Amino acid sequence: MINFKKRLLFNVYYFVSWIVYFVFLRLFFLLYHIDKTKELEGFTAIKTFLYGLQLDIAFTAYLSIIPFLLMILSVYINSKKIGTIIKWYSSILLVFINLLLLIDAGLYQSWGVRLDTSILPYLNTPELMVASVSSFQLIFGILFWVLLSVICIKIFKTIINKKIEKVRVSHWIQIPAFLLLTASLIIPIRGGFQTIPVNQSNVYFSNQMFANHAAINFTWNFFNTLTHKIDGKNPYKYFDDEVAQKIINKNRTKLLTANTDSILNTPKPNVILIFWEGLTAKVVGSLGGEPTVTQNLNKLSEEGILFTNFYANGDRTDKGIPAILSGYYPPPIKRIMRMPHKTRSLPMLPQKMIDLGYKTSFYYGGDLNFGNMNTYLRNAGITNFVDGNEFDEEDWNSKWGAHDHVLMNRLSKDLEGEQQTPFFKIALTLSSHEPYQFPDEYKFGKDNEDNKFRSSHVYTDKTIGKFIESAKKQPWYKNTLIVIMADHGHSSPKHEGPFNASIRYKIPMLWLGGAVHKPGLKIDNFSSQVDFPYTLLNLLKANNSDFTFSKNIFNTSDHQYVHYLFNKGFGTITKNGAYIYDYVSKKAILEKGKETTKLDSLGKAISQNAFQDFMDRK
Repeated sequence: MINFKKRLLFNVYYFVSWIVYFVFLRLFFLLYHIDKTKELEGFTAIKTFLYGLQLDIAFTAYLSIIPFLLMILSVYINSKKIGTIIKWYSSILLVFINLLLLIDAGLYQSWGVRLDTSILPYLNTPELMVASVSSFQLIFGILFWVLLSVICIKIFKTIINKKIEKVRVSHWIQIPAFLLLTASLIIPIRGGFQTIPVNQSNVYFSNQMFANHAAINFTWNFFNTLTHKIDGKNPYKYFDDEVAQKIINKNRTKLLTANTDSILNTPKPNVILIFWEGLTAKVVGSLGGEPTVTQNLNKLSEEGILFTNFYANGDRTDKGIPAILSGYYPPPIKRIMRMPHKTRSLPMLPQKMIDLGYKTSFYYGGDLNFGNMNTYLRNAGITNFVDGNEFDEEDWNSKWGAHDHVLMNRLSKDLEGEQQTPFFKIALTLSSHEPYQFPDEYKFGKDNEDNKFRSSHVYTDKTIGKFIESAKKQPWYKNTLIVIMADHGHSSPKHEGPFNASIRYKIPMLWLGGAVHKPGLKIDNFSSQVDFPYTLLNLLKANNSDFTFSKNIFNTSDHQYVHYLFNKGFGTITKNGAYIYDYVSKKAILEKGKETTKLDSLGKAISQNAFQDFMDRK
C-alpha cells in the first residue's frame, strides 16, 4: 500500500509541476506584453490564469501519458532507471517548449496571434524567418532560452529525483490501477465529460481580446492547429452556398460599374506598381496620421489621386500580394501563395497585362524564394526579375536584402530611355520591415520598436520621393501611371485594439504620373486591395470577369464595403459602421454603427464563399 501511495504521489507531483510551469509561461507572456497587460481592467489579468487553467490541464495531460505509462513499468524495473528516462523526456520537452515560448512572444508582438501553424511555412527559409529580429534580440533570445531551459530542467530533475527515489519494485496487482489512472487522462484532455472537447472558446471570457489571447495555452494551440485537418467541410460555413452567394451578389453587383472616363488621359499607360512594406495609414499625414513620417508621400498626395478609405485584406506580405495581383481574399491561417497547385488557377493581373501587350518585371531586394513568392510570380506570367542576387552584399542590410534606395535606383536606371512600352513594373520594398535597418539617420531614434518603425518609413519615404522626382524628368513619365500601395498595415505604432479595422488595416494608395487625368483628387470610396486588379483592367478596357471577389473602386454606390481576414476572424467595414467577428468565441468583438446585422451576414457570406473557393482549387 505504501508503494502504491508513493507511485501515485509521483504522478500527482509530476502533473502539478507541468501546470505550475504553464502558469509561469502565462506570467511571462503578460510581462512581455506589459503595455497591453496594463490596459486590462480590474482583475482581468488574474482571470487569464483561472480560465487558462483548462487548456493548461489539458496539455499537461497529454505530456503526462508517457511518464504515467513508465511508472507502471516501475512495478518491475528499478525506479532510478525509470526516473532517468522521465528526466530526459521532460528535459527535451522543456527545451522545445521554451523555444516555442520565445517564438510565440515575438509572433504575437508582430502578428497579434498566438502560436499556430501559420509559422510553419517560414521554416523553409529559416535565415529569413529570423530576419525580423535584430542581432541583439537574437543573441539575447538565445541566451534567455538556454538559461530558462537550464533552470526549468534543474527544477524538474529535483522534483523527479525526490519523488522517484521513494518508489520501489512492487506487486503486479498495482498495474491495473495505474493503467486505469493513465487511461483517465482522457478526461482532462477532453476538458471533462461534456460532448464537445475543450477548445479555445472555453478560455475566452473577456471583451478585451488580449485577455482572451493571454488565457490560451500556446503549446496546446500550436498542436491543436497542427493536428486539426480540414475534412473537406468548410469550417466557416454559415449559410447554404446559394444563400451566401445571393447575399454577396446583392451587395457586389451594385459596385462593379463606374464612370472612369476622367481618371486617365491615355487608354494604355505604362504602369509602375510600388508595394511599400508595412506602411500603415497611422503614419501617413495626408490620411490623418502622424504628419512628420511620410512628408514626401504627403506632398505627392496633392499631385495625384489619393484613396482615403483604402484597406489591406490581410496582415502579411504573402497575403497582400495575392490580394493585389489576383484579387483574392487571404484564407485564415493558410497562405495560398505558398501553394503552387492552387495558385496556378488564380486569375493573375500580370498575365492579363501581358495579354494586353505589356512587358512585365518584378523588382525585390531580397530572396524571391521567401514565402514561395518566386513560384507565385512565375505562375502569374512574369519572367523578368531583379532580386537580391543582383546587388552587392555591401548594399544589403544584415537581414532582408538590398536597401530600398539601392533597389529603387536600379529600377530608375532600368527605366532610363525605356523603349519597350507599354510596361508593367512591380517593385516591393523591404527596409521598413523588422528589424528596421537602413543606411540613414533614425529621425525618431532607436529607443523603442515604434520609433524605429517610424524612422524606417522616413527613409523609404525619402527613397520613393527621389524616385518620383527622377521619374518626372523621364520621357516615359507623361504616359505612365505610378501606383504606391502598402502591402499590408502594421501593429506599430501602438493603437487601441489588436484588430481595430479602421486603424490596423487602413493603408495608403496613391496614383501618380502623367497618365492621371485630374491630379489632386481624393477618392473617399471604401475599397481594398482585392479591388485593384478589377479596377485597373476596367480602365484598360480589358476583360476582368475572372476577378470574382473584386469591385470597381470608382463606383458611386452607397453599398460600398471592405472585407479583411485575420487568423481567427474577419472584419467588414462600410461608411456606416464596422463589424469584427471572432471565429473562436463565435461572437462579434466589435459592433459599430447602424448596419451591424447586415455586416454580420455579409462578412460571414464572403468568408464562407472565399474559403470554399480556396478549398475547391486543386
